[in-house]
Amino acid sequence: MRILVIGAGALGGYFGARLLAAGRDVTFLVRPKRAEALAKGGLVVKSKLGDLHLACPPTVTSDQLNGSYDLIIVSCKAYDLDGAIESFASAVGKNSVIIPLLNGLRHLDVLNAPFGEKNVFGGQCAISAALSADGEILHMTDLHTLSFGEQSRTRSERRADIAGALSGAGFDAELSDDILQGMWEKWVMIATIAGATCLMRASMGDIVAAGASDVVIGLLDEASAIAAKQGFEPRPAYIERVRSILTMPGSPLMASMARDIERGAPTEGDHILGDLLGRVGTGEAPMLLRTAYAHVKSYEARQAREHPQRHSAK
Repeated sequence: MRILVIGAGALGGYFGARLLAAGRDVTFLVRPKRAEALAKGGLVVKSKLGDLHLACPPTVTSDQLNGSYDLIIVSCKAYDLDGAIESFASAVGKNSVIIPLLNGLRHLDVLNAPFGEKNVFGGQCAISAALSADGEILHMTDLHTLSFGEQSRTRSERRADIAGALSGAGFDAELSDDILQGMWEKWVMIATIAGATCLMRASMGDIVAAGASDVVIGLLDEASAIAAKQGFEPRPAYIERVRSILTMPGSPLMASMARDIERGAPTEGDHILGDLLGRVGTGEAPMLLRTAYAHVKSYEARQAREHPQRHSAK
């Protein structure tokens, strides 16, 4: 099975490296600068579950794509999705399967439009990883799960081949019969963590220490209510597990969106918070989520005013 991984950052680089090390036919679609760096220093993963140093991993730039791929794994930021689609569109064939690992759900509509729902699986990952200043992938916990499945909840003929390609590759690959339920549950959690840590500019542990866990639980309740009205009420066991994570004293957990704000970078505010609010019925006002989204949009407005060149380039 020919596998194309879009990008070689923290997520795509990690899962792609594990697949490549397991002998799978993997190629990374990257920009010229990243291709040059990988050719020179290789693809490096630092993990207590096993380090990897893959010299000269197969890479390709968008203008070099030749033929279609059986599986395309997309792990870019939401605000880069349109550009990513343009870069890999020529690699999508009649029987290609695309597995996006973005948070939220709006990206499914964006991918369904040009490629069709049958070719786009739902997907999500549970992993804590980051790209170092030197371009190394730092895997920071024991968790490294990639879940996937058909949006329609049907069982297509291609699922077995994909499961075979992803299984036994040094991470946990889970085939889901209800991937949208899992994606909605993760969206509820991510929106809660992003809303809380962006508003407070602090980690979850700091918020607990400040006695503000009630704000966090309020965000969780608002996000859960939206999911329930869309037909994807989070399962009780999942909510209990999330509550324990969100109220853990001393937790260093902080959303990547909050870290993006701290370093003056673009955010996924529209994809994580804005789209969730857009699914609320007329006249309803989940105030905490609205406040968190307004906070992120105010930050983006300031960035656009103070750094217009950077904003327009993005």
